[in-house]
Amino acid sequence: MWLFTSNSFVSIVGDDKHPHKGDLLVRARFEGDIEELFPQAKVFAKTPSDYKYRAWVSRAEVEIAVANYIDNIDYDNFKNSVADDNRHDDYMGVWQVMYQSQNRSSMSQLNDRFRFIK
Repeated sequence: MWLFTSNSFVSIVGDDKHPHKGDLLVRARFEGDIEELFPQAKVFAKTPSDYKYRAWVSRAEVEIAVANYIDNIDYDNFKNSVADDNRHDDYMGVWQVMYQSQNRSSMSQLNDRFRFIK
């Protein structure tokens, strides 16, 4: 699962092959992003890797952190809640790609509807 917050971006996955069975692997590309959501996490760096920063976090801790983040949402526009200019620009890039995907999907559905009218 990818999780974008106003101050962090993490990838959260399971890995049953690892000795921390039952825990989730929280991964981040930027230093401090894991700690933003999981202040008690023991973060380690793994290089070379697509996600340099990693930490094992219990499922319960992940559930609590995500629920707390949701409980504290007070913005009416996510993009405007991102104060860091570089992070904002990166998130806008993701927004743009997903917007284009939505438009392609809508056009494909529209084409499917009209294909049988001819």
